[in-house]
Amino acid sequence: MPARLLKALLLLAALCATPAHALTVKVDAPDALKALLMQHLETARAARSGEKLDADEIARLQRQSDQTARDLLATEGYFSPQVESAVERVGDDWRVDYRIDPGTRTTVRNVALVFDGALKTRADAAGLRGRIERSFSLKQGMPFRQADWDAAKLAVLRPLLASRYPAAQLVASEARIDPAAQAADLTLTIDSGPAFFYGEPVISGARRYPESIIRNLSPVKPGKPFRQQDLLDYQMALETSGYYSHATVRVEPDPALAAAAPIRIEVVERPEKRFSVGVGVSTDTGARVQMGWLARDIADRGLRLKLDARIETTQQSGAAELAWPRTSAGYENSLGTQIKHEDIKGQKTRSMLAVAKRSRTRGQIETTVSLQYQTEQQSIGDVVNERNQALTANYAWTQRTVGRAFYPRRGHVLTLQGGGAAAALLSDTNFIRLYGRHTQYFQAGANGRLVLRGELGSVLADTRDGIPTDFLFRAGGDNSVRGYAYQSLGRTLAGGVASVRYLATGSVEYNYFFNRDWGIALFVDAGDAADTPRQLSPVFGYGFGARYRSPVGPVNLDLAYGEATRQFRLHFSLGVSF
Repeated sequence: MPARLLKALLLLAALCATPAHALTVKVDAPDALKALLMQHLETARAARSGEKLDADEIARLQRQSDQTARDLLATEGYFSPQVESAVERVGDDWRVDYRIDPGTRTTVRNVALVFDGALKTRADAAGLRGRIERSFSLKQGMPFRQADWDAAKLAVLRPLLASRYPAAQLVASEARIDPAAQAADLTLTIDSGPAFFYGEPVISGARRYPESIIRNLSPVKPGKPFRQQDLLDYQMALETSGYYSHATVRVEPDPALAAAAPIRIEVVERPEKRFSVGVGVSTDTGARVQMGWLARDIADRGLRLKLDARIETTQQSGAAELAWPRTSAGYENSLGTQIKHEDIKGQKTRSMLAVAKRSRTRGQIETTVSLQYQTEQQSIGDVVNERNQALTANYAWTQRTVGRAFYPRRGHVLTLQGGGAAAALLSDTNFIRLYGRHTQYFQAGANGRLVLRGELGSVLADTRDGIPTDFLFRAGGDNSVRGYAYQSLGRTLAGGVASVRYLATGSVEYNYFFNRDWGIALFVDAGDAADTPRQLSPVFGYGFGARYRSPVGPVNLDLAYGEATRQFRLHFSLGVSF
C-alpha cells in the first residue's frame, strides 16, 4: 500500500475515533451581567458559530471562558466573584452551564486629583481646578466600572485642552482596589503644562489673495490666552469668507513656545473668477433663471465684484455689488446698485436703488448699517400711477442659533430691523419702518420638530403716499400665510392688491422625519396686512406637506386650505445652482 494512502487512512480513522459535537451554553447570572457574558465568553461565541467541537477543544474553551468571566466582572466592579462551570453531554452534543455569583460590587471610596504644572501654581487657575474637581464623573459611593474610569480620565483633560493648556496630559493614574472592603481608591495626576498665549500668525497657501485678508479675519491678537474655540471660529471665518475653499488653523502644543505660540494657518484658495447659473421654481414667484459672475481680486486688493441677473415669472432684476475684504475691526463694507421690475397681484413697480452697507458678524450676531437711495414707478390698474423716492438710513440685527442644518431641530432665528427717511433729505415723505421676525425650533420626540414663527411690521407715517413699495408690507405665500397667493393680502383695489403699512403673521408647524431625508408637515398659518392696526383681520390657512433634504437644498411641498377663500393652494419651492 502506498505510504501516502496509508497516512490518509490513519488520519480518517483518528477523526472518526474523536467525534465532534455541537455546543450550547447557558449562563445563570444577574440580568445586568448576563448579556455581557453571553457576548464575550469563548464558549458562547463558539456556540453561536455552530462549530463542531471535540472533547479537548471543549475543555480548552471552558478554562479560557472561566478566566474571561472573571476579567469581565472585574471591569464592572466585581473583583471577588464565584464562577462555576460544568460540561455535560446532551445526546450527541455538548452543553456548558455557568453559575456566576458576582459578589458585592466595588464602589468608589476616595478620589484624589493631583495637579501639576502651571495649573498648580497660577493664582488665576483656582477656579478651573475647582470646576475640574466638581465635574469629575466618578464620585464617592458610585459603582466602580472600568469603562467609567477610562471615560473619566479622558474627560478630565477636556477643559484644560480647550482653554489655555493645550499641552495638558495625564502623567499617572491608579485605581487601588481593596477586596476586603469592596472599595476603590482613585488617584489621578494631571500635568497641565504651561499656560499658552498666542504669538504671530504663520500663513501658508496664500498666493492669489493678499495675506491681509487672513490676518483681518483673525478673532485673536498676539498675547491673548489660548482658547480652542478661537481656532474653530477663525477656521470658520476663513472658509465662509468667499476666498478659501478649505482652511486649517492650529497651534503646536510645544511647551517651549507657550509664551508666544505661533498660529499656523493653511489655506486652499478659491479661483479668482466664477460664473454660475441657477434654475428654480416656486409657487410664489414662478420659474426662475439666475446668472452670476464674481471676481474676487479687483485691483489686487481682494475687492469682490459681483454681477447678478435674475429672471422670474413675476419679477426680474439685475444687480452689481463691490465688496471690500473684512477689516481688522471685523467690518465688511460694500457698495451696490439694483434695478428691478415686479408685477405681483396687479401691483407693478419699476425701481432703482443704490446702497452703501457696513456689516459685522460676531459669533451668532450679525448687524448691518446701510444708507440707501431708492426711486420707483408704481402702478395698479387705472387706480394708482405714482413715483416714489426715499433716502433711508437702516439698521438690521440678526441672531442665528440653528447652525447649518437644512431642517434645524433646536435654536432660533431672530431678525429686527429699523429705518426711516426724512422729506428734507431726498425723500417724498417722512416715515419710520420697524420690522421683526422670530422663528423658534423645538425638538419634538426622537424624529420630530415643532416650528413656531411670528412676524410684525409697522410703518409710522402720516400717509403711505411717497413711500417705496419695498418699505411697505403684503402677506400671503410660502413663508407667510399658506393657502393664499403670494402677497395677495393687503389693500384690495380695482386693479390689484397694494402694499400697506402694517403686518402681522404667525405659524405653528409640526414636522416628522421618517429618515434623514424625508419627512411630513402639519401646519396652521394666520395673518394679515392692513393700513391701520384696527384693520388687521387675520385669515387662516392650514394643511399638510412633504419635506425632502435634497443634495442641493431643502424641498418643501405643501397643500394648504385658505379658510377665507375656501380654496386649496399648492406651495412648492426648489432651486438648483451650477
